Parts: sequence; structure tokens; C-alpha cells
Amino acid sequence: MPKHSHKFVDDYDGLVGFGFDRETDESTLTWYMQKFSDDDHMALIRDRMSDEDLKTLFDLLGGLLKKYLSEEEYHTVFLKEED
Repeated sequence: MPKHSHKFVDDYDGLVGFGFDRETDESTLTWYMQKFSDDDHMALIRDRMSDEDLKTLFDLLGGLLKKYLSEEEYHTVFLKEED
């Protein structure tokens, strides 16, 4: 059984747009992130991204993880480490 899932993007049938309300913003962000991280998309875009853009994206995501996840959540939810 795979450790990762991207089911939201396939199941969501609501509005994809930002700035309408918090619920729609959260759903849109989830939809965008899952579309962005799709294997085929990442294979295409990462080769085109500059070194600076790669670092910027990595630093942004890493900063958000540090800001909003505890160390335990980082290991169990994000890294999917088992005890």
C-alpha cells in the first residue's frame, strides 16, 4: 500500500479560485499543490526551473513545515516515518 495519496484533486468538484472565502481558499490550495506535485508535471517543470527558483520553492515549503508542524508531526505526517 502506498504511503502517499493525492485523492483530493481527483474527488474535488468545488470552485477552484482564490479570495472567495477561507474554505474555498484551502480547497484551492490543496488542489493546486496536488496538481503541482504530480509526477509528470514535476518531471517537466523542475528541469525548467532556475537554481534560484528551486531554492526559493524549497525554502518556502521548508519554512512552512517548520512554522506549522511540530517535530513529531513533521516526522510522522510529512516524512511518514514509522516508530
